[in-house]
Amino acid sequence: CAGDRLENKTSVSVASWSSLNARMDNRFATAFVIACVLSLISTIYMAASIGTDFWYEYRSPVQENSSDLNKSIWTDFASDEADEKTYNDALFRYNGTVGLWRRCITIPQNTYWYSPPERTESFDMVTKCISFTLNEQFVEKFVDPGNHNSGIDLLRTYLWRCQFLLPFVSLGLMCFGALIGLCACICRSLYPTIATGILHLLAGLCTLGSVSCYVAGIELLHQKLELPENVSGEFGWSFCLACVSAPLQFMASALFVWAAHTNRKEYTFMKAYRVA
Repeated sequence: CAGDRLENKTSVSVASWSSLNARMDNRFATAFVIACVLSLISTIYMAASIGTDFWYEYRSPVQENSSDLNKSIWTDFASDEADEKTYNDALFRYNGTVGLWRRCITIPQNTYWYSPPERTESFDMVTKCISFTLNEQFVEKFVDPGNHNSGIDLLRTYLWRCQFLLPFVSLGLMCFGALIGLCACICRSLYPTIATGILHLLAGLCTLGSVSCYVAGIELLHQKLELPENVSGEFGWSFCLACVSAPLQFMASALFVWAAHTNRKEYTFMKAYRVA
């Protein structure tokens, strides 16, 4: 009888341990899947924000007049030698949008030396975009934009460089974290996901830093170059995607670290319980 009771207790203990272990695996697997989904969404948002040109948008009256001044402005805008003041004046005047890699303005499709009395198809508006060269991404900003004799503005220079570099660092960290997570799935272990969580945390900090640098850079630029009358500016949807990406990265990081750390603790506890 005593042997039967001991066998029954052992069977109940094994069954209880198996049931608890199954619940633990389901809980951690759910957290891992949610973290992976958040990571994927944040990666897509970050990639989309880097590749689009709507970090900041200017709203100005439509310029239908094709005067020599207007033609000179958009010719200088497309020039490889356009300085910061030159292309920003065009952005202010022609409903410009700015991304991390390109700047765009909206201009009439065809130009004439006179203004016809009626709006025709010749005045259909088209968007012209010019890419920032790698040299322009790292060129120094001046205290007085466009004035090379005013001295280098180190704060705006490094803010610009950081807003350009940090998003790529963030995207690289998330891709590397995804590779580690894939290895964790192959090994059927949650332990490597701690590294994935840490990488996502660093990626979130980089994204947040990029957004902060961009906001600070825009504010400092507008202090140097005041917006003309009837011209307004606002942050665009590309900027909003980057802003949304940062908290998603932080949430994915928290889930990865929690799942791996808690699973390790409970696995150690259950191992000790099984031995006992």
